[in-house]
Amino acid sequence: MWLFRKPGPSGFSHYSTAEQVTDGIDASGLTAIVTGGSSGIGRETARVLALRGAHVVMGVRNMTAGKQVQEAIMNEIATAKIDAMELDLNSMASVRKFASDFNSSGQSLNLLINNAGIMMTPFMLSKDNIELQFATNHLGHFLLTVLLLDNMKKTARKSKKEGRIVNVSSEAHRFTYPEGIRFDKMNDEKHYSKYQAYGQSKLANILHANELTRRLKEEGAEITANSLHPGVISTNLFRHIFTPPSFAEGFVSKLSSCLMKNVEQGAATTCYLALHPAVKGVSGKYFLDSNLAETTEQGKDMDLAKRLWDFSINLIK
Repeated sequence: MWLFRKPGPSGFSHYSTAEQVTDGIDASGLTAIVTGGSSGIGRETARVLALRGAHVVMGVRNMTAGKQVQEAIMNEIATAKIDAMELDLNSMASVRKFASDFNSSGQSLNLLINNAGIMMTPFMLSKDNIELQFATNHLGHFLLTVLLLDNMKKTARKSKKEGRIVNVSSEAHRFTYPEGIRFDKMNDEKHYSKYQAYGQSKLANILHANELTRRLKEEGAEITANSLHPGVISTNLFRHIFTPPSFAEGFVSKLSSCLMKNVEQGAATTCYLALHPAVKGVSGKYFLDSNLAETTEQGKDMDLAKRLWDFSINLIK
């Protein structure tokens, strides 16, 4: 039925772009951090938030690429306020330095877009000796959020504006390991599946937002946390799926124009959750095509979310 995707209750659909879902919204006065802002949907997210008036700080691993994107956006949008700061999510030291530098700059923070990620890589360990997909896609963002949360709480109180945390997850969370999160086998290379490990990291993004929501509500903090599936987008994330290059890679490339979203569409749900007034006060939910969607039962498991939180806290100590 992909040919007949109609707008959902939000008024938006699979085909809506980031510019369309934020049309008419004024984000001036807001500061946003976007991880992975130098390419793909992260770049488009940064561009559209800047277009709407937000001050955007891109967390980028490659500063040369980050500066090039910064310059390109400023050339396109004369009023853009956009910066690039170095951030390598597979290194806790890098995450700590990024957060420390940002917080010590005195800047407020309204929006945290946990976007960056890697996809279906061969088995590797992070710089902290943790399975790379889990470390990069979940743990780096978990630590970043922990370190920036006080700033966001202070900003929300002072500005009287709701803070928003957006975790870019994936429908791939449905294809994790049977137990959901392999707490006792995280670095088990023998039974590693690059597909299920990716699914595990994306399930973790959802569970992180859900447990964070519970904690923020308990505190009465004016901050929401949601997760989303951006759609299947033809970006360089796919480089590890077909190794070596195969007929399947060519076939997927041919189909991409009709089955996959483009980058402008892929950034839509992220920008919708970051800025749209319709989701004010909405937290702990999962979105697809800028509409509410359902996760798996594991994605709703609050005991699993609490266990993941405690496991993650222990890893970042």
